[in-house]
This record gives sequence, C-alpha cells and structure tokens, in this order.
Amino acid sequence: MMKKIPGFTSDCLPNEDRKPTHNTRLGRAIAPVSSAHPGLCGLLPLDNSLDAFACRYRLAEMAEKTLDVQYYIWEDDMSGRLLFSVLLSAATRGVRVRLLLDDNNTQGLDAILRLLDAHPNIAVRLFNPFSFRSLRALGYLTDFARLNRRMHNKSYTVDGEVTIVGGRNVGDAYFGAGEEPLFSDLDVMATGPVVQDVAEDFERYWNCASVSTLQQVLELSENEIKQKIHPPDDWYQDDITRRYLDKLQSSDFIAHLEAGTLPLIWAKTRLLSDDPRKGQGRAKRHSLLPQRLLDVMGSPVQQIDIISAYFVPTRAGVALLLKMVRKGVKVAILTNSLAANDVAVVHAGYARWRKKLLRHGIELYELKPTQEGVPVVHDRGITGNSGSSLHAKTFSIDGEKVFIGSLNFDPRSTMLNTEMGFVIESETLARLIHHRFVRSQRQEAWQLRLDRFGRLNWIEHKDGQEIVLKKEPKTRFMQRVLVRLAYWLPVEWLL
Repeated sequence: MMKKIPGFTSDCLPNEDRKPTHNTRLGRAIAPVSSAHPGLCGLLPLDNSLDAFACRYRLAEMAEKTLDVQYYIWEDDMSGRLLFSVLLSAATRGVRVRLLLDDNNTQGLDAILRLLDAHPNIAVRLFNPFSFRSLRALGYLTDFARLNRRMHNKSYTVDGEVTIVGGRNVGDAYFGAGEEPLFSDLDVMATGPVVQDVAEDFERYWNCASVSTLQQVLELSENEIKQKIHPPDDWYQDDITRRYLDKLQSSDFIAHLEAGTLPLIWAKTRLLSDDPRKGQGRAKRHSLLPQRLLDVMGSPVQQIDIISAYFVPTRAGVALLLKMVRKGVKVAILTNSLAANDVAVVHAGYARWRKKLLRHGIELYELKPTQEGVPVVHDRGITGNSGSSLHAKTFSIDGEKVFIGSLNFDPRSTMLNTEMGFVIESETLARLIHHRFVRSQRQEAWQLRLDRFGRLNWIEHKDGQEIVLKKEPKTRFMQRVLVRLAYWLPVEWLL
C-alpha cells in the first residue's frame, strides 16, 4: 500500500517548503520582474473565462514543489475534472498537493476525492463536513447552526510564488466551458509579498477546528486506497473536452510568463481574510471582513462602484450608503436582475430597498440574463448561491483602491460564511474596474429609475434609444409574486 508523506495529512508542511525561494521554474520566471518592483505585487486581472482556466491549468503544469487549493464549489464537470487531473499529474511527479473544499457542494464527488486522497502526495480536507453523505438535508435538520456556516474562500497558490484569488469557483459555468451559461466573473493572479500572506492564511484554515481530513469523513477500504491513481480515460474522450483543450493551446500565458512580458499591474496589495473560527460562530465581531474592509479602505470621498452577484444591503447597509450620499459621494451598484437570478427569496432581500435607494440618488443597474431561454445554473444546497449570469464581487473607491474577492454584499457573507479578498491600491486597476462597470451599464444591464408616480422603471439602451419597461423584464408573473411574498419573510439574515 502506498504511504503518505509523514505528517502530510495531519500537519502543515515545514515553513521553508512553503516560502518562495525562486529556485523553481515559476520562481525563476518571476524573480527578475519582481526585483524591479520591491514591496509591490504584480497583478493580472482575469476577467476572461478561458484565461482564468488556462492560468490555473498551466500554473499546475509548471508546479514543482507545492499546490495549495481552496474552494467553495468544485463541480464534477469537464473543467472540474480537468483540474482534478492536472493536480493528480502534479502529485505524480512529486508536487505536494493540498485540496481544501467546503463540503456543501461536494455531493457526488466522494469517489473522486477518495481517489485523490489515496495518492501519497495529495491530502484532501473538508470544511464543516456533513455526517450524512447522501441525505444531506438530514444534516441541516440535526446540525443547522454549524452547517449553515460555509467556507466561501477561493485561493490557488503554486510553489509559494503565484496565487489566484477572487470570485470564481471551479466549474464549466465559471470558465466558459461546455454548454453551460456563462457567469460574468473576476479574479486576479498575484505575485510578490501577498502570496506568502495567502499561503499563511491557507495554513490557518487547513488546521482550523472546522476542517476534517477526508479519512475522518469517509471510511476508506484497502481496495479503495490501492486503486489506480490516475483519472479514468473517459474524462478526455468526448468531443467537447478535446475542443476545450485545443482552445487552451491558443493561450500564450506561459510564454509571456517566462519571457517576463505578462501585462502585470504593480501595486501595494493587502490580503483580508476572515478568522476561520467564523465557521464555528466564534469569530469576534470586530474581526469580520466587512468591518476590516471599512477600516483598511476608508470612506469614499467622491465615488464608489459596487459589483455584487448578491446585493442584500439590510437596514444597516442602506443607512451606510445614504450617509455616503449625504457627504456628496456618487454611489452606483450593479447586481443581478430577477431574470438573471433564480433565487427569488435572495432577490427579495435586495428588491425591498430599491425605491429607497433610488429616491436618495443611488444609481442601480441590474444585469440582463446572459442567455435568454436557458435555465441558469445554481449552487447545490440551501445555503445560497449567485445562481445567475453575474458572479463577480468587487468594488472600487475614488478611482484609487479596489477590492477583489469572494465577499458578496449580503448578511450571509458578513455574518455566516468565511470570506477573503485583496485590497489593491492601484489607479490603473480602479480605472479598469470602472470602465468595465460603465460598459456593463450601457450594454448588459437595465438601469432602474422611478417615474413621476414613484413606480419602478427599467431602462434599456438600444440603438441610441431609451426603452422604458414598466415591470421586471423577462420574468414570469409567478416569479414576481414570489418576490413580493418573500418581502415579508423574516429570513434576511440567512441571505
């Protein structure tokens, strides 16, 4: 039987194995450009879905020492299996791989996780795991207070040299793969000092009380442990997978990386991450990410652009936004329309505040559905998802600072789920985010206005003309009824 590296499944690796030494292929590629920007981080925004996948896939192919991977969702679909496969290939050539997944969305993955964890160079752990593997709803009935708290963090760190942080989960809908509807999403690849911060944060989560080894959750038989450690052949045989792999060949990410020609933005970058004790309800209130964001980013003076798949401001959040407006700050918000979001109760948590926000001069934009007539993919489980064409979570302040991460603007992200993200001091990146926001306003979103009777209108810009819509566009009557009924449900704290 194959043996694990001593201590690998239960302890963190020695610090010297995780710190960047620049003696790997990645390190040698990064060191020359990093040395020209001491104290700054090199940032590559990943708003193109294919580039986001290629970056993860190619970095795993380049890995020589370590891969630390942390996600809320990892789908058992084409892109999910391709990334499982490349992690497995890395482990087979000696890379030490640690995979930390939230257990809320691992249904159907137990066999694959067993296969991975059986490899001597791979360790798999689960955050707040379910005791009932098949009938998970029973877990919510018997252990709701714990299972209602999830790890929403996303990070992907290679050889201690490069990390990817942002809003994307792993799955076809996030990478423009297969035939799933696309999510509009954003994450960022980073080099420099912040990579070590992400590595240390991963250690905190890997060893926290909410995390269990796979062996503690799943009973592994001798036969299962001895099975062949390679992905099944049928993972690669279908036409869609082969076409997607062919598309990856068009990505020149690695060539640019090794040539030092990636269009990196150099800026001061700080990691903010929730205390993992939040997964037990034990984190101190002042340590929660939203409060620390306010402390670090400060109050906007001129403008704040908010892009959030979920936007459930609550009474306290509305009061904070109106306080900004009274100080002369322009506030603009882009979130999902009801037509782009199939979770009616979540939309209700935002819709109830729309008129008040508009009356006080806040601009609201709702993203149109990505593909008309196609059902939208949504997360499994009852604890929430974006379930829509918009999945990014970012905001910019005064054209100077940007936040990119996993945090939605809702009570769940604030009080229940653990979250993480980067605060980036970069006028260049702030401008890019603002231009993306403005483009979405005009081309991909409806602008909300109040008519002279105080009723909501949705404004569509088409061929230089304004089209005024009097009811929620592209929705069914029953959808609108459900939202109206959900106004009165006392569930805002769960959203």
